[in-house]
Amino acid sequence: MDSTSGTRAIGWSVIFLFLLAGAAKADTPLSAEQTRAAFLKIIDRPRVDLAPEVREQTRENSIARFHFTYASETRERVPGILLIKPDLLHDGKRHPAAIVLHGTGGRKEGNLPLLERLADKGTIAVAIDGRFHGERGTPAEYNAAIARAFAQGGSHPLYFDTVWDVMRLVDYLQSRPDVDGSRIGLMGISKGGIETWLTAAADTRIAVAIPCISLQSFEWGLEHDGWRTRVGTVQRGFDAAANSAHVDRPGADFARRFYDRLIPGIYDRFDGPFMVTLIAPRPLLAISGEKDPINPLPGVRMCEEAARAAYASAAAADRFRLIIENGAGHTVTSDAQTRAVEWFVKWLAPQ
Repeated sequence: MDSTSGTRAIGWSVIFLFLLAGAAKADTPLSAEQTRAAFLKIIDRPRVDLAPEVREQTRENSIARFHFTYASETRERVPGILLIKPDLLHDGKRHPAAIVLHGTGGRKEGNLPLLERLADKGTIAVAIDGRFHGERGTPAEYNAAIARAFAQGGSHPLYFDTVWDVMRLVDYLQSRPDVDGSRIGLMGISKGGIETWLTAAADTRIAVAIPCISLQSFEWGLEHDGWRTRVGTVQRGFDAAANSAHVDRPGADFARRFYDRLIPGIYDRFDGPFMVTLIAPRPLLAISGEKDPINPLPGVRMCEEAARAAYASAAAADRFRLIIENGAGHTVTSDAQTRAVEWFVKWLAPQ
């Protein structure tokens, strides 16, 4: 069901105090520009030449599929797939693009059914493999990278590095003669959803955002024992990090240390209720499960309250929508996917 403006889990005044408290802890003012700058400073690295490589794979059901790679860092090439109607390839026009990001343990090919639906609507549909996923590694390598980053620093394999890859993907798409660089949408599921709201908040080139089963307050989770299901998505990496720190029974205090090393700022200045406000007034559709154990509903509601206030302030209330699927857990139903496609079509306006 669509969430309404009726009774809320918590009021905007409480949200505002929450944000102020987080800003005070992070020593960061509540300025959109300064928050973006602080986030980009953490994930920034040299912008190497993209050096894209593209080859056609197949044409099925009037959709052409391409495999491509591009350089996001000196030693990091990102593989992706791109779907497009063949008649759009050489029509001399620029078309909207929609990016879809997978969740933990997923790969770009897992989004092919959704990409095909988007391509059929006239968008250029794109997916990439996140760090240590798909062509880029295994779950074991992903967890090992997380443990290594905790112990040694120097990288952010949990969310932040993929956010950088997505920003470089936008660079690549804007370099293509068939893409309208002002109409690039971004959708993500679970891990990819977190990467979606982080990227959209940091990079205003994202014209439309659809984070799925990912809205949350990391701070709320730390205060209410909700962090366990979140770190459970990378449990082996978390346990290895705790072992390296000689912590036998990691609790919320160690979870904060873990976040500080892997995703610094995620439970204060870059938390969900902060970052969703930076997306306004660009169209934002959030999809959540009523009974999602990884993204508990109170944290979702905190993001909702903050977003509604930001969009109302920007005179863009119609550009924000939250869908909470009754009885759903950590999943995106086919009906919700249909709503997501409709949202992209409405705001990206493909021909």
